[in-house]
Amino acid sequence: MPAPAIEMIAITKIFPGIIANDAVRLTVYAGEIHALLGENGAGKSVLMSILFGLCQPDAGTIKIRGTEVTIKTPNDAAALKIGMVHQHFKLVHNFTVTENIILGIESRSGFGNLDLKTAEKRVAELSERYGLAVDPKARIEHITVGMQQRVEILKILYRNADILIFDEPTAVLTPQEIDELLAIFRTFKSEGKTIVFITHKLKEIKAAADRCTVLRRGKTICTVTVADTGEQELAESMVGRAVNFRIDKKPSVPGAKILTIENLTVMGGTGVPAVRNLSLDVHAGEIAGIAGIDGNGQSELVAAIAGLMPVTSGRILLNGRDITGERIRARNESGLGLVPEDRHKHGLVLDFRIDENCILKNVRRFPYSRFGFLRFPAITSYAERLIAEFDIRAGNGAATLAKSMSGGNQQKVVIARELDFSPRLLIVSQPTRGLDVGAIEYIHTRIVAERDKGRAVLLVSFELDEILALCDRIAAISKGTITGVVSAQDADERRIGAMMGGLTA
Repeated sequence: MPAPAIEMIAITKIFPGIIANDAVRLTVYAGEIHALLGENGAGKSVLMSILFGLCQPDAGTIKIRGTEVTIKTPNDAAALKIGMVHQHFKLVHNFTVTENIILGIESRSGFGNLDLKTAEKRVAELSERYGLAVDPKARIEHITVGMQQRVEILKILYRNADILIFDEPTAVLTPQEIDELLAIFRTFKSEGKTIVFITHKLKEIKAAADRCTVLRRGKTICTVTVADTGEQELAESMVGRAVNFRIDKKPSVPGAKILTIENLTVMGGTGVPAVRNLSLDVHAGEIAGIAGIDGNGQSELVAAIAGLMPVTSGRILLNGRDITGERIRARNESGLGLVPEDRHKHGLVLDFRIDENCILKNVRRFPYSRFGFLRFPAITSYAERLIAEFDIRAGNGAATLAKSMSGGNQQKVVIARELDFSPRLLIVSQPTRGLDVGAIEYIHTRIVAERDKGRAVLLVSFELDEILALCDRIAAISKGTITGVVSAQDADERRIGAMMGGLTA
């Protein structure tokens, strides 16, 4: 084996109420693709944040290329040629691609003016060299999420990093974008760069990684050679028990129509229709799925149903009642539950505690409030029940701030609140984004249980495997229009993929 590029020896990090890293050991060899696998709250992101200088260890030693180092800030990491792409991107949306990439290391002309042209030229060269296809002059707010991730990659390449850290890099990507990213990883490896990527997705580890280190509850469990290790073995190492990859569910027994969408048109942010004359029904006792590549109107459709975007034309009926123009609270009280695709923007108040987030929909109801005053004993008791039931890892219990938790545990808070509300219509958009296999197994079971209670479930997911495994009926969407609806028995990846590409059923 080549010499280690990274050695993290007995790294310990303690936060109030939780040991995030407990004497963790990680060795990554130069020029390898190394996966860091673990359940939500296992300490993966904390470990990489220590390596990147975002927080300091309470104990332990870090060696980079054989030399012991102290990394107090991201600038120290950059000086050691370490770069990190975070799970939630750090981009200024009204800046251009180039302005974001050079932020903090701006080059100046002889007169002290910002030298954007030279920077744009270098960004274009890096983009072409690695096949990233990024326009240096495009504004961040006008490009896709997948392209924004490429901008983050260019940021670290621009700073000449050769140790590249990726935190859940595929969580917001389409299947095609995931394949492209893994190809980019292999290109980096061929140039001698060292890659560490945090993921929950076993298929991606098998497709791209050379070795994998597994963390569980803050401890190093094992480091394995990926080619010699099966997915089941990796999953069991991660969660500490056998995992059932197959979803056991009875055939659906559809009942009355709960959601009816008639000829719906919704304008996108650029003034062009994002949803075009779309019609769809969802029945009680079924899971109806919407399959499509990101950016084909799914987000706008969900937002319109939930009342977050205005409808240009058409109608939305819930239990036979027209809710097209109703307020969000009225829709919720009519029996609509929503797990949004962006937990930060629409799922949580990040500066609120877990218990406060858990009762956002019930804040006016007894026993959580009375005569306009919150009753915190009841609120805390409710949140503690959800924390236990959904295995939410929170160092300070119900008083934990949402922003201090891992992305997967934040998602669990949203799902716990919405599922416990037990609505007539449950809309779940990207429900397992950022979750480990154990949590995915549990969430899938709960979604099926909602169906079996007679609820109507509308599932929107970019994970085609998830759509095929969970749904009773599948509608494919392309350019804001439903191209076809098929039963689960008649569906396969090739047929659904063709409809996602625009071919009608």
